Amino acid sequence: MTDVNQSVASDFILVGIFSRSGSPQLLFFLVAVMFIMGLLGNITLLFLICVDSRLHTPMYFLLGQLSLFDVGFPLVTIPKMASDFLQGEGSISFGGCAAQIFFLTLMGVAEGILLALMSYDRYVAVCHPLQYSLLMRCQVCLLMVISSWLAGVLNACIQTSITLHFPYCASHTVDHFFCEVPALLKLSCADTSAYELALSTSGVLILVLPLSLIVTSYGHVLGAVLRMRSEEARHKAFTTCSSHIAAVGLFYGAAVFMYMVPGAYHSPRQDNTVSLFYSLITPTLNPLIYSLRNREVWMALVKVLHRAGRRAK
Repeated sequence: MTDVNQSVASDFILVGIFSRSGSPQLLFFLVAVMFIMGLLGNITLLFLICVDSRLHTPMYFLLGQLSLFDVGFPLVTIPKMASDFLQGEGSISFGGCAAQIFFLTLMGVAEGILLALMSYDRYVAVCHPLQYSLLMRCQVCLLMVISSWLAGVLNACIQTSITLHFPYCASHTVDHFFCEVPALLKLSCADTSAYELALSTSGVLILVLPLSLIVTSYGHVLGAVLRMRSEEARHKAFTTCSSHIAAVGLFYGAAVFMYMVPGAYHSPRQDNTVSLFYSLITPTLNPLIYSLRNREVWMALVKVLHRAGRRAK
């Protein structure tokens, strides 16, 4: 119990990615630009989905939820990392560390499940278009979103409570730019091998099952696309599917590396690089890949700008 109390009373020290860079100012500038672009892209998409009735469809409802997660992911990590770099220190309280773990594990699992459900939405739209309005009715969409949130909250509660229950009585220097479960477990002075094995095993349920649904759904979609007679329609559908698969690959590839590959097989430098993918790069790319190239979204944006221009006059 004394060990646990000692860990609660002490701050953790985060080792930022900028300290390892040969050009920390340049890296800071690139991260800041990506952070701002990602926020603007996702917030713009959320706004357009809310105000334009033509975007009140199952696909954009799910995309709006994805944008919500992609706003939250960078906000939990990047401002703290930037503040530490500018102030020249990287301390974070035990409560702050717990909050980071909770919200990141919540959004990580919820987004992974949501991506799988979005792939099912595309499967129904392409392979069963006549039944789309029935299979993707409002109640089904709400159930999809609620289930992703509930799974995220349940996972976050379990992982946060177990991770922070371990005593951290030795070094409090986290070799990572935010509090993440694998990085913290390396600091514990207790035996965490059983929990690390449980994390890798639970990854099958949390990561592999949704990924299997994604692969199956897009496999059927690609099969339907290849059977299309119109070359233009086939090219458009194939381009859309391939970009979606690339985005999913980035997110799931990074998550599988961090949570299913045992910590002994990857270094802190690799952890930092991989974590940057799903905490910053993927949330920045998602609005570009999924939505901002769509004609409907551009039309909604033009409509909003036209209204704003008329009011300004």
